[in-house]
Amino acid sequence: METQWITEFPHTKMDKRPRKRPRLTWDMPPALPPPTTAQKVLPGVENGTAPSHLVGSAMYYKGVARNASPPWREDDEDGHYIFAVGENLTSRYRILNKMGEGTFGQVLECWDIEKREAVAIKIVRSIRKYREAAMIEIDVLQSLLKHDLGGTRCVQIRNWFDYRNHICIVFEKLGPSLYDFLRKNSYRSFPIDLVRELGRQLLESVAFMHDLRLIHTDLKPENILLVSSEYVKVPDYKFVPRSTKGGSYFKNLPKSSAIKLIDFGSTTFEHQDHTYVVSTRHYRAPEVILGLGWNYPCDLWSVGCILIELCSGEALFQTHENLEHLAMMERVLGPLPQHMVLRVNRQSEKYFRRGARLDWPEGAASRESMRAVWKLPRLQNLVMQHVDHSAGDLIDLLQGLLCYDPNKRLKARDALRHPFFHRDIKSCYSL
Repeated sequence: METQWITEFPHTKMDKRPRKRPRLTWDMPPALPPPTTAQKVLPGVENGTAPSHLVGSAMYYKGVARNASPPWREDDEDGHYIFAVGENLTSRYRILNKMGEGTFGQVLECWDIEKREAVAIKIVRSIRKYREAAMIEIDVLQSLLKHDLGGTRCVQIRNWFDYRNHICIVFEKLGPSLYDFLRKNSYRSFPIDLVRELGRQLLESVAFMHDLRLIHTDLKPENILLVSSEYVKVPDYKFVPRSTKGGSYFKNLPKSSAIKLIDFGSTTFEHQDHTYVVSTRHYRAPEVILGLGWNYPCDLWSVGCILIELCSGEALFQTHENLEHLAMMERVLGPLPQHMVLRVNRQSEKYFRRGARLDWPEGAASRESMRAVWKLPRLQNLVMQHVDHSAGDLIDLLQGLLCYDPNKRLKARDALRHPFFHRDIKSCYSL
């Protein structure tokens, strides 16, 4: 399944961050091998999947050794590495296909010739700020690997190398992201018992990171991957087709509920600068928008948004500008606390009128924007539209996670003790 790994790197200060590493031998343009007599194409090599008895051997494809680096070439205009399926990254990794692309670069599925397993390799753009952010991510990943002994919470880093001015990070290969699963399933929601299990694992991973004084800052369904790609088809009793030809009476569910966090390019330590903007828009906490500074609680706000999306199939705050976003929050959760409004930074003062009231709907950019806000229900009604049982517990949990005041917001360990996570979970989600 297709997986999108998209990362924003908002860091502006690069103090104490590793600089460019020494160029390794495989960074230099390789010498082409002498042409073989036969100049033959081996079976299975055309699509990058060589027969198992040829893996690791000196293979030739149109005169180029398949265990050598591809010919030297320039990057594209945006600094992305230009590749071809069947080529090698160093002599160890053979490119099988492209898995995704984002601001940072690309993710390729590759065959690890040495370990004889499929891996995912994140190839970072050859631009300084992305290279520096990648080195920070490597440091975080190595720290997580050291402490996550069971390897159950976060994606495991296998290796990293600097290849032709591209930082390449080798990961274990996982399944699709929760977002990709929803998208390919026509954005149909997950059953509440599966949401409960996914939410429990997500909070355990967040608590694990917070114990290490790390803040993820970019939690979203795209950055939560199922460990397995396997799924089962089940009847969708809630589905009502718009026409006799449209849709399906069945939906897919993951065969295993196991998940792992990915994408630590924006992860930061507790003691570092927390004044810049973090998080992908839909999952951004109010204190970030208002310029009040942020810390661990911004991750818990994102978790609350994710849980609602898993229950409903759609992102809660589908917006792209701050005033509309704040208006959506007030529509779903009630008015912002006055003590927070009175402390907003100078850039955020324009969103409020005298008396500290949100400048809405007077300041709305368009009627479409006003309609997008007005169509949102209150949190309680939203949950009850999609949840058959455990709605009361889930509403109470979400009210704790989506508390405006970060000082009063539920912490990850406290959230895990909530009654919502102590119901019997149906066994059909761990087949």
